Amino acid sequence: MHKYRTHKCNELRIENVNDQVKLSGWVHRKRDHGQLIFVDLRDHYGLTQVVVDSSNKNFFIFESLPLESVITVSGIVVERSDETINDNLPTGEIEINLSELEIISQSKALPLQVNSDEDYGEETRLKFRYLDLRRSRPHENIVLRSNVIQTIRNKMLELGFLEFQTPILTASSPEGARDFLVPSRLNKGKFYALPQAPQQFKQLIMVSGFDKYFQIAPCFRDEDSRADRSPGEFYQLDLEMSYVEQEDVFQAVEPVIKEVFKKFSDKSIDEIFPRITYKDSMLKYGNDKPDLRFALEIQDVTNIFRNSGFTIFAKSIENGSVVRALPGPNCGSRSVADRMNSWAQGEGAPGMGYIIFSENSAKGPIANALGIEKSLEMKTLFNLNDGDALFFSCASESEAADLAGKARVKIATDRELIEKNIFKFCWIVDYPMFEKDENTGKVEFSHNPFSMPQGGMEALLNENPLDILAYQYDLVCNGIELSSGAIRNHVPEIMYKAFEIAGHKPEVVDNKFPAMINAFKFGAPPHGGIAPGIDRIVMLLAEEPNIREVILFPMTGKAEDLMMNAPNEINDFQLKELGIKLDKKTKLN
Repeated sequence: MHKYRTHKCNELRIENVNDQVKLSGWVHRKRDHGQLIFVDLRDHYGLTQVVVDSSNKNFFIFESLPLESVITVSGIVVERSDETINDNLPTGEIEINLSELEIISQSKALPLQVNSDEDYGEETRLKFRYLDLRRSRPHENIVLRSNVIQTIRNKMLELGFLEFQTPILTASSPEGARDFLVPSRLNKGKFYALPQAPQQFKQLIMVSGFDKYFQIAPCFRDEDSRADRSPGEFYQLDLEMSYVEQEDVFQAVEPVIKEVFKKFSDKSIDEIFPRITYKDSMLKYGNDKPDLRFALEIQDVTNIFRNSGFTIFAKSIENGSVVRALPGPNCGSRSVADRMNSWAQGEGAPGMGYIIFSENSAKGPIANALGIEKSLEMKTLFNLNDGDALFFSCASESEAADLAGKARVKIATDRELIEKNIFKFCWIVDYPMFEKDENTGKVEFSHNPFSMPQGGMEALLNENPLDILAYQYDLVCNGIELSSGAIRNHVPEIMYKAFEIAGHKPEVVDNKFPAMINAFKFGAPPHGGIAPGIDRIVMLLAEEPNIREVILFPMTGKAEDLMMNAPNEINDFQLKELGIKLDKKTKLN
């Protein structure tokens, strides 16, 4: 017989009755019934109940054995009586009558209970993450993550992609976030950077003659934590393809996403991934990651208020503001309108105007000033009914969109308009290539500087930079951005010109991206790619509100690993070896 087990803790069934078996695992739960002690033994796979009576030599050992101790038990499989069958367990029809016990590892007092779903707070959970991961929900999330990655990998290989690994130690690159820097011992005074993404390497793979590449890539960015973003590091399905247009990338990615979401969720999935332009998304939904599970759409009503009797909006429009209107189904009451106004003030806005519709009338300060004709015109425009309301956001275009977009989600949540059991995806396309910095007035890249401008060199030479669109796209699911991608700018002259418009001389391109720009001068195929976030995919499938719940060993919101005590200080010898001196005035935490 095997030293530790003949079966796993999820395997024994009624047909195993009278078998001599051996199991190993953790003491999950104990129930003392006086002359009998019942123990739930747990391993990675499941639970099996072990019973020991007072005549057994191990009875008193079991009685005092701490939870989470690791033990090996031997015994006979017996059938449970009808009234003690546990239908919630695969092993619920049997139990093991203990004959032998071996204590492998005895646990001390636990800082958190493994057999409980009680929330012990971030600090305790992450400091003792190995205990937290024994609990069913975190444990299942990590198993799900593994299965999702394996499914993605299999599908990518099936689609003809080759898996490569790109370097982890590389050069610092201005890609939007702060780099994590690694000092070089052999080249004192110089630093490697951990890759924010394999962006340049995957493009160089295409220039190297490979046609389809992917990897489950680790990425490192010194960013602040958010519910949907882990500080420090994350993983993405990184892929690149040669001789493709935008639609080819979509057709490659959609089957992978559909397979994963169908396989690992009971929710339905909308098979159609609509294409929505960035401009339309910002107008209709107030952001570029729309939640399509509810039908509320924002409209621009600036012209209705221009030179109108509602002077607050009319004067703001003269000064460059716009007015966005959002329907509020069944929101036609003063109490709801007041709550929306207070909410908007909490978001930093002066407030949120409204019109309440009832019995072919329009009520509220805006309706009184605007007049019944224009008010009812908007009622028709939005196809509203009596008992509905219309809410208004008046500000700069970006601020008005932002407030209206947030209000859209709030109304849908409050009114329970969000369809819960479905995944709705969309592609956001036609991002602007450039944008104007609100503080300096200078033109700069709005997204990825390596994207191909629509219209190529002709557009860069002849169009207003702020009107030029890029072949950039995002994949969005239920209001969460899963990935960004682009058809790349593979022509050196077009890249130099794009950077020139953004205020960068050719030397900047040569110095910051030497490998890529030089490679493009030796014949580069047109290529494009995308990188869906693994963590966010699993977070959606697991229905977790925070991304740390699907990461094996996550950091805190302050980018600290409490379990490994990282980051930490290094000693003087290590500093000397690296040729580094610390500023003694800098306080070390």
